[in-house]
Amino acid sequence: MNKAFHVLHQIYLAVDARMVRFMTTYGIRLIRISLGVVFIWFGILKLIGRSPVAQLVAQTVYWVRPEVVVPFLGLWEVVVGLGLLLGRALRLTLLLFWLLLAGTFLVLLLRPDIAFQNGNPFLLTTEGEFVIKNLVLIAGGLVVGSTVRQRREE
Repeated sequence: MNKAFHVLHQIYLAVDARMVRFMTTYGIRLIRISLGVVFIWFGILKLIGRSPVAQLVAQTVYWVRPEVVVPFLGLWEVVVGLGLLLGRALRLTLLLFWLLLAGTFLVLLLRPDIAFQNGNPFLLTTEGEFVIKNLVLIAGGLVVGSTVRQRREE
């Protein structure tokens, strides 16, 4: 029994080491590429007039005509997505990334009636959840950003 446990434990350690090596080698690159794909996809939807959040954008940035602001944001998203996907000009790309994502939180400030159920900040609407999930995208951007200096030195 003890010998079988030891063998299983050694197999576990070997598999764990391989998994950690894989995550270390590819994790940040996959986050960068995934973020790029998401931004390009969302941006293209805005550019072709098929974005499910176009109305949300129009209701939030109500001082700019929707036919101007939605495609503008779509183009911005495609530029950010391409920068992430290609791994080029990451400092500028990430600046544009964070400015864009910071802007998404305007919904919470300017249109809490859209983001929260009955004004309760703990009860999000679908639109509120859509905005709050951007915290994960921001964290992914921070991870990618943590490699910018390292990439430059290589």
